[in-house]
Amino acid sequence: MRSLRDFTAGVGFFLRGWGWVARNGRWWAFGLIPALVAFAVYVVVLILLGTNAADLAEFLTPFADTWSWREVFRTVVAISLVLGGLAVAVLTFTALTLVIGEPFYERLSAEVDALKAADEQPWWRTLPRSIRDSLVTLCYVLLFTIPLFFLGFIPVFGQTVVPVLGAAVSGFFLTVELTTLPLERRGMIRKQRFALLRGNKAASLGFGVAVFLLFLVPFVAVIAMPAAVAGAALLVRTHLTPTATATPTPPPPSPHHPEPTP
Repeated sequence: MRSLRDFTAGVGFFLRGWGWVARNGRWWAFGLIPALVAFAVYVVVLILLGTNAADLAEFLTPFADTWSWREVFRTVVAISLVLGGLAVAVLTFTALTLVIGEPFYERLSAEVDALKAADEQPWWRTLPRSIRDSLVTLCYVLLFTIPLFFLGFIPVFGQTVVPVLGAAVSGFFLTVELTTLPLERRGMIRKQRFALLRGNKAASLGFGVAVFLLFLVPFVAVIAMPAAVAGAALLVRTHLTPTATATPTPPPPSPHHPEPTP
């Protein structure tokens, strides 16, 4: 019961992220810039994959040349390649967008999750570490998704259980990517971040699966990216590290109305 409650809470943080960007339209527009750039890259790659999927399927299945039903089999392989490419695009879209938009999303995350004592570093210093961490995360994703890809060819099981497992794996690692910024601002390295999210699997899955399913819709991933960043900051602030979260510092007094001295 608690796991279900935490899973639902994770979904709720994504919805709260939408609420935050809806109330702060300027930050939503600010976060769209790197997402649009990454989206354009993926559109080109997926179009190339789609137009060459049949040839690629034939190249990958020379053993089927003598089969009477080779065309049907290769059509299934081609469709699987396109769907697999789409799934990889959904996963890596977040990583690429966060790398492209490091300075954008650092500011957005800090606006949502104000800390009195944050481990702030210039984006050009954190960029190499972000790329390295994203590559490590991608290796973990492939470790799970490649076996799931082949399990997808098993009748019934591949069309029912595998998609659910794929959504869970993809959702968890999306949460890993999206919570990197707020957790890094708390001085947490990659191993600590993974341990924290593993200890909060239900909430991590709820948030990540909601993001993953929405990111499957073309172009929605671009619109939703700022909300996902904001929601991840709220998830970390409110649920994952509530005791480590400080209250936001008040804004400085207006220069025209100086704060009175005691």
